Amino acid sequence: MAERHYRSLLKAISWRTVGTFDTMLISFIITGHLSWAISIGFIEVFTKMILYYLHERIWNKIRIGKTQEAEYQI
Repeated sequence: MAERHYRSLLKAISWRTVGTFDTMLISFIITGHLSWAISIGFIEVFTKMILYYLHERIWNKIRIGKTQEAEYQI
């Protein structure tokens, strides 16, 4: 079963939301500046979303760990 491109995009968006909050929290803890943490999170959300989408599409082409599902006919 292959994933459609929009599924990979939705997964990328949901994961980046979680990841960005984590990045902003860590940035705030390290810098102590909320504005820096927000700036870092803003830049990071776009770069990592693109990288994740590309990563998903590449892994979708790799057969490691995939099985062929039987097609049932009635």
